[in-house]
Amino acid sequence: MIDELKQIVGAANVLTGADMARYASDWTGKYVSQPLAVARPANTAEVSALVKWANRTGTPVVPVSGNSGLAGGTKADGALMISLERLKAIRDIRPQARMAIVEAGVILSDVHNAVEAQGLIFPLTFGAKGSAMIGGVLSTNAGGSNVLRYGNTRDLVLGIEAVLPTGEVMDIMSELHKDNSGYNLRHLLIGAEGTLGIITAAVLKLHPKPRAYATAMVAAPSLPAALDLLNRLQEVTGGCVEAFEYMPRLHIEVHKEIKPGAREPFDEPHEINILVEVGVTAPRDAIPGPDGQAPVAAYLEQVLADMFEEGAVLDAVVAQNEAQRREMWERREAAAEISLSRKPAIVSDIAVPLDKVDTFLTIMETRLPQVDPGARPVIVSHLGDGNIHYSVWPASQDEQVHDAIIEAVEEEVRKLGGSFSAEHGIGVSKLPSMRRRKNPVALAAMRAIKAALDPNGILNPGKLLP
Repeated sequence: MIDELKQIVGAANVLTGADMARYASDWTGKYVSQPLAVARPANTAEVSALVKWANRTGTPVVPVSGNSGLAGGTKADGALMISLERLKAIRDIRPQARMAIVEAGVILSDVHNAVEAQGLIFPLTFGAKGSAMIGGVLSTNAGGSNVLRYGNTRDLVLGIEAVLPTGEVMDIMSELHKDNSGYNLRHLLIGAEGTLGIITAAVLKLHPKPRAYATAMVAAPSLPAALDLLNRLQEVTGGCVEAFEYMPRLHIEVHKEIKPGAREPFDEPHEINILVEVGVTAPRDAIPGPDGQAPVAAYLEQVLADMFEEGAVLDAVVAQNEAQRREMWERREAAAEISLSRKPAIVSDIAVPLDKVDTFLTIMETRLPQVDPGARPVIVSHLGDGNIHYSVWPASQDEQVHDAIIEAVEEEVRKLGGSFSAEHGIGVSKLPSMRRRKNPVALAAMRAIKAALDPNGILNPGKLLP
């Protein structure tokens, strides 16, 4: 079998034994497996040949990109892992049409750098942007910090190329903004976590790069007051708020512990710390005036000053240069390292309506100690879109207590009309949640789609569908 794989992709691109170590464990270190082999195809045709081989031999296939997921989506015991890392061409950047055509193995930050040279941005961004690859972010429908303004990954893709479970290549690399010609198969595969096809290339939507940013850390007396700030800024700037991120006190404290040289955001510590960023493209908002300040920064400072007088803002620091802006973002982008800095850590990734975030957190202040006295919640939130990363450092080492914590979170989220999975995907870690919480009719429809497209059940088996 290994010899047959070598005939498809070349001997140097079939890894076995110790050479598979960096693929066999994900970033969290929690999900470790023993694949049959790792194949590294160079193009879509080789991906197709590998999947046809897997069908013929009955071998399960697990696609892998940057392997920076948090839900165990690349666990691959006995499976052929297909790494997309060699499909790394940026085929085309078309500034007038504001699109980029890229292959699945391109690292997200490389897309950022390539399009920035054209005065454009691909706005999807998160802490793992330096290792995450396009195939992975599409397969999980990644979110990140700019969803508030630009949407999730699905909103940023015009077309895809994918190898289906039969090995056939589906070319729907549409460059159209309007294509009402049947089922939206692009959206079906984006977020399917490699269970319905292996995405090999995509047409990405680009946006004009903001001419200026106004970025600040803001201390608020409450989360409802923070939402008032968000809404006021949206009105003043015409919907130009790009990020609105909530970090509570514990996040700030642990960040200082694990990052030498990290500082408090304010002179005095506060419980509710908000990172807000506004990006503008219009010259009238971006070109500095006689005082050297961009108008967008003046807008932000004026809103903050007004709300400070009203008591709706307790403190604020506006970044005066790029170095200060990056320091603010580094504090937020360290969230995954913070939540996993102590073991065990129970990671949950939930979404509730924006005005229910405070309600959920208030309820859990009572509910969590009932389940596990002494447990500590480790929270960070994309407050602008209602996504809460509610992780827990449990006091108990009992796995049943850990499961009870997850169930308690799910139950309170359900009562508020939320979702137990916002942006990390399902993988294997959330299969019990899918079984408990997903609408059974919806689950049946998903199983029917899986069976129709993957009758042999070879693509990423044991993931997403309980």
